Amino acid sequence: MHGRGWAVVVAGLLCRAAIGAAPAPAEPVTVIRAGTLIDGVSGSPKSNQVIVIRGNRIESVGAGAAPAGARVIDLSSVTVLPGMIDGHTHVFLQGEDPAEGGYDVQLLKYPLASRAARATVAARRALEQGFTTIRDVETEGAGYGDVGIKRAIDEGHIPGPRMFVSTRAISTTGGYNLEGYAPEVAVPKGAQLVDGPVEARKATREQLEHGADWIKVYMTHRSWVDAAGNLQSQPTLTVEELKAIVDEAHGWGKKVACHAYGNPGLKRALDGGCDSIEHGLELDDAAVAQMVKQGTWLCPTMAAYYGYWEPEGTPVGKRDRKRAEVHGPSFRRAVKAGVKIAFGSDVGGFSWKDPIAKEFPYMIQYGMTPMQAIQSATSRAAEMLGMKGQLGVVAAGAYADVVAVSGDPLKDVKALERVVFVMKDGKVFRDAMTAR
Repeated sequence: MHGRGWAVVVAGLLCRAAIGAAPAPAEPVTVIRAGTLIDGVSGSPKSNQVIVIRGNRIESVGAGAAPAGARVIDLSSVTVLPGMIDGHTHVFLQGEDPAEGGYDVQLLKYPLASRAARATVAARRALEQGFTTIRDVETEGAGYGDVGIKRAIDEGHIPGPRMFVSTRAISTTGGYNLEGYAPEVAVPKGAQLVDGPVEARKATREQLEHGADWIKVYMTHRSWVDAAGNLQSQPTLTVEELKAIVDEAHGWGKKVACHAYGNPGLKRALDGGCDSIEHGLELDDAAVAQMVKQGTWLCPTMAAYYGYWEPEGTPVGKRDRKRAEVHGPSFRRAVKAGVKIAFGSDVGGFSWKDPIAKEFPYMIQYGMTPMQAIQSATSRAAEMLGMKGQLGVVAAGAYADVVAVSGDPLKDVKALERVVFVMKDGKVFRDAMTAR
C-alpha cells in the first residue's frame, strides 16, 4: 500500500477512536475554607482564605468564592498550613532507648519482615502528625527496605508520607555499628562500609541503582569528651572518598547528606562538597562561613540530643550532656549567619511514640522565630529536596498537601503537636473536625 493509502487508513482509525472514546472524567474539586492560613512562604498569616483543589493540585488560593458543586471542607476555626516535611527520619528504627529494644537488638533479633511491619506503622505515624513528606536517611541494616515502603505508599497499599529515601548509607571500616563483638563473630552493620574512593564510588552506584533518592554518608562516628572537656568525634571517610561519592551522586542528579558532628569529619564533609550536614553539633565560625558560601543545608535534629541521657558522671553520660551543651550555641550561630536550615527530627533515633513536632521548641529556643521554624519544615525543606513550589507551600500549582492544627503555632508552637486535619495529594487522611 502506498504512503497515501496508509495515511487514509490511520486517519480513519483515529477518527473512529475519537468518536467512540468516552470523555475523560472530570477531576474532583475540593474547597478548603481556611480561617487562618500560614502558606509556608509569607511572613505573616492570611485570614479567610479559600483554597481550591482540583485533583491532587492546588488550583488557587485567595478570598474568592467557592466554585459551584465543589466539596467544601470548613477549617475556619483552626490554623491551616502546608503539609509539613521532616528532613531526617528513620522508619526502620524504633528508638535507641533500651526500653524500646536498643539499637543492637533491632538488628540482631528482629527479622526484616518484622522491621518492615513496624516501619509501616512508623510511616503512618508520620502522616498522622501532619508530616506529608519525609526524607528517610537510611535503613540501619534493613537494606533497601525503604524503597519497598516508599513503593507501597506510592501504589496506595499503605498510608504514609511521600518518601525520599537513602537506602543503606555509607561509612568506613570501623566507622559504624554493630561493634564490640568478638572479632571472629560476624555481625550485621547498620551501613554499607567502604574503604578507598573506588569502593566508595561503587557503593554509591549500587545504592542509586537500587532506588536511592539521596546518598547518606557518615563523616563522623563515635564521640567522647576528652581530658580538656571538649567534644571529640572520630572521622570516617577521607575527602577523596567523599568526593568520589559526591561526584557520582551529582552525576545522577542526586544529592549527598553527611552525618557530621564536628572537626575534622565536619571539615572533610564540607571540603568534599556535601549537600547537607546532618546534626552539625559543633559548627565553628569557619564551618558556618563555608556552609553559607557553598550553600550547604543544615538539618540540625535538636530534640534528639536532649533526652535518653546515660547516667551523669559516666563517660557516655558526659558525652550525652556535652552534645546538648554545644548543639544549641552551634545552631544559634548558624541561624544568625544565614545558613540554609531544613527541619529534621531524627525520629526513629527516638521513639515513634514521641511527637515529631517536639523539635520546634528547641529551634525557637536557640534563635529562630516561630515562622522561621515553620518555614524550615515547609518551603525551606521542600527547597532542599528540589521541590520548591511543589511541596511545603499552599499556593497555586503545588501538590494538595494541607494540614490544620488547633491553636496558633505562632504564639504557641506546641500547637503543631495538635494536628486535626491531614490532606495528602488531594486526599483526606485525617479529619478530626468532622469527627466532632
